[in-house]
Amino acid sequence: YDDPQALPDRAMLERMVGAIRHRGPDGNGFLAEPGVGLGHARLSIIDLTGGAQPIHNEDQTVWIVYNGEVFNYTELRAELLAKGHRFTTATDTEVLVHLYEEEGDAFVERLNGQFAFALWDRRRRRLLLCRDRAGILPLYWCRVAGSAGPAVVFGSEVKALFASGLVRPEPDPDGLDELWTFWAPLAPRTVFRGVEQVRPGEMVVLSGTTITRRQYWRWQFPEDGQHRRAPLPALRDELAAILSDATRIRLRADVPVGAYLSGGLDSSSLVALLNRDIAHNLHTFSIGFDDPGLDESAHQQAVVRHLGTRHHHVQCTRDDVAAAFPGVIHQAESPVLRSAPAPMQLLSRTVRDAGLKVVLTGEGADEVLGGYDIFKEAKVRQFWARHPGSSWRPLLLKRLYPYLDLSGPRGGAYVREFFGQGLDDPDDPVFSHQPRFTTTAQCKLFWSADFASSVTGTAQERLRASLPAELPGWHPFNRAEYLEATTLLPSYLLSSQGDRMLMANSVEGRFPFLDHRLIEFANALRPSAKMHVLREKHLLREAMRDALPASIVERTKQPYRAPDAASFLGAGRTADYVNELTGRDMLLRYGYFDPDKVSRLVAKLERTKAGAPRDNMAFVGILSTQLWHAQFVEGMAAPRAFA
Repeated sequence: YDDPQALPDRAMLERMVGAIRHRGPDGNGFLAEPGVGLGHARLSIIDLTGGAQPIHNEDQTVWIVYNGEVFNYTELRAELLAKGHRFTTATDTEVLVHLYEEEGDAFVERLNGQFAFALWDRRRRRLLLCRDRAGILPLYWCRVAGSAGPAVVFGSEVKALFASGLVRPEPDPDGLDELWTFWAPLAPRTVFRGVEQVRPGEMVVLSGTTITRRQYWRWQFPEDGQHRRAPLPALRDELAAILSDATRIRLRADVPVGAYLSGGLDSSSLVALLNRDIAHNLHTFSIGFDDPGLDESAHQQAVVRHLGTRHHHVQCTRDDVAAAFPGVIHQAESPVLRSAPAPMQLLSRTVRDAGLKVVLTGEGADEVLGGYDIFKEAKVRQFWARHPGSSWRPLLLKRLYPYLDLSGPRGGAYVREFFGQGLDDPDDPVFSHQPRFTTTAQCKLFWSADFASSVTGTAQERLRASLPAELPGWHPFNRAEYLEATTLLPSYLLSSQGDRMLMANSVEGRFPFLDHRLIEFANALRPSAKMHVLREKHLLREAMRDALPASIVERTKQPYRAPDAASFLGAGRTADYVNELTGRDMLLRYGYFDPDKVSRLVAKLERTKAGAPRDNMAFVGILSTQLWHAQFVEGMAAPRAFA
């Protein structure tokens, strides 16, 4: 509260914590005193009996509520004990309050972990809201005019803010515009008006009526030509050592730890490293699909046979996706443009049903070590841009997308229309992502005229204004990595598809490839160490060559996808909620979309077995936006049920 004497309402704190109980079903705790109220829902992983929060220092002048893990807490704790600090728990959480006593705000730079926390300094009457470097864990806040005076409310999910009764769910048209361009809003914006997210690597300091924001870490790359150069074998061994240690410290827990296994290089590498420490007792978890174009079960089984893990498999059908989707939107608190989060929620349920609540995943490897097709695509387009009239240079794209018919006049026209965007300006800071951004934004053709007119400026203008001043001096490959790591990764992959789908079933995900030591090591490397010609994750493949079957090491990346519109439309498949929310009455009532255009899209998708990618994306976006509005904007804090 701005007023240091304002007393928090204990019932309000209990409602807020209750709204996110799925994140911490093992207990809760509160601190309420003049000027501040803290609440916590606990998922007990370290010090199961003694780690109740809020946790304080020796004289109770520093308090914290905290979500996540500090993986180097053992080393930090030993250092603090040597300096005379006294601990009352064995948790990683308590390390933070003592480290803050020692080092002030700079303490966060000593942490190796994934975290979101609120730290209350009673003596100085200041509150720190802080989020980990990569943005693995979420943290939201909002200025409000409460009954006890102006205040800031905060929480790990926006549901907690709404449960306070002080924040009204209202759409932010600019946030939705960004989502329909980049797949997620650009931090600190969200899809709710007035609700902000703490940026990845940011600390927000609240002191009286003053709010200051400090970026303590961000993605950085050397100026082009200044990359670290060393022999490949030395870099390979260094990567293997960092990744091995990043994986080792993420085993620190007082409960069993498992791993997701997609069958690709990233998750298979982690499983191979984990299996050294949890031999013959490592639980692995994977998803399979009925559609052979999406299914990776054969590759998953190859790794299971090679390493001998205790494997759990979920076969996900289209009906499963449709049935889970309303709950997915409730947990994500955001529209989505793909159905991919739904199977991830089913997978985390399998983890919980197996008696585990911690899994390691391979998320982040593509951003850090150069694994995405978009990086290859940008490399080809840069090559093409040197001679834009060339007829053969764009044909290199067939190597990236062999399933696309790029031959003949029609194929050539598609290549130039889609991949040829921006060829006249290859130095454009967002050159690498122009085809994706433009194609995604075309889905906004289904918006109603009234909603489109409510957006101020454009999403790309806002993105460009946020880019670091030094970005134009980076190598084009590094510019592409930066865009991927700061747009899609934190607010979609780690949030809507990651943390939210894990925590829906009270499961914590851990991400060794997002250890900041590994990120900083990889960011310093010359791009060719990460992508050799068009061979993605070159250095990781070399590092894991002796630990995995050759078929996995040499396998080309298959993007994780799930059935989209086909999960919801078709003979005997269309669920009642789909008909209701995409019907004319509801479309007009909510006002986001043009009913005639949506009707034609639905009819088109019902006629075809597999719609075009843009049509699939548009349909999922329309359906999820309607669900989001029904559950949050119209339904307020009580989400509407759908069947």
